[in-house]
Amino acid sequence: MTELAKEAASRLDTATGAGQPVLDRLVALLDLEKIEENIFRGVSPRHSPVRVFGGQVAGQALVAAGRTVPEDRRVHSLHAYFIRGGDPSVPIVYEVDRIRDGRSFTTRRVVAIQHGKAIFSLSASFQKDEPGIEHAESMPDGVPSPESLPSLVDWAKESGITHHERPRPIDIRYVSPPPWVTRETGERPAHTRVWMRADGTLPVDQLLHVCVLTYASDMTLLDSILARHGVYWELDKVLGASLDHALWFHRPFRADEWFLYDSQSPTASGARGLATGRFFAADGTLIATVVQEGLLRVLGS
Repeated sequence: MTELAKEAASRLDTATGAGQPVLDRLVALLDLEKIEENIFRGVSPRHSPVRVFGGQVAGQALVAAGRTVPEDRRVHSLHAYFIRGGDPSVPIVYEVDRIRDGRSFTTRRVVAIQHGKAIFSLSASFQKDEPGIEHAESMPDGVPSPESLPSLVDWAKESGITHHERPRPIDIRYVSPPPWVTRETGERPAHTRVWMRADGTLPVDQLLHVCVLTYASDMTLLDSILARHGVYWELDKVLGASLDHALWFHRPFRADEWFLYDSQSPTASGARGLATGRFFAADGTLIATVVQEGLLRVLGS
């Protein structure tokens, strides 16, 4: 582990609630140990759910890939499959395959392994900065500022949603009522919109900021599917898991500054749902796009 990771790890057991200590824990989790050329090892938080959080393994795999790429090349896309549920009680080994090193693009493939089996695979592409044509969709109109909105913990306390009380390195502010609220009111929103940011200050490291956004992209995305049907994880008998995940990074950004996460679900069928999301910086700049398919079994439906 690096000195930054050792310093953050020394605070892991005392990190509670939110803020810089919890964000430092995430930074420590993303600072993988190099155990051999192209082989890295990561760990999970001591107090974890039954399975490793998908955003964590995706973020760590991207770190492993990025550690083998020249610094002048930024990641512009990743495509990943969640193969098996991860065991948070044991380390995860990340094996990097250096697929291609071209003049403009670099391609890496990463496999995450536990107990001798692959639990996750990722392909990522990196590119040297180049000029070119530009256009982008605009941020939705009429979105209130994040500072004017209640925190996730405030919403959860009113509704008794206990899993939102765990320490979180990402500050989340719902633009409209959360899905567990619309479940009761009868609203079936087509979009789930939240403001997000890393809950503290991150080092000046573009790869780290991209990995933190990758971590955050697995939050609230599948909620946009459930909200269409008025069901929610803790309040209904829902079994769910991420199946695959794709991200495209369009422009540089800081993950410790507010960004709007606008997600929706175009379709659900066969116990699977598809969700798409767009990330906008606070000034309205489109910074990333995500697509994920998830397994969603609503028991009794």
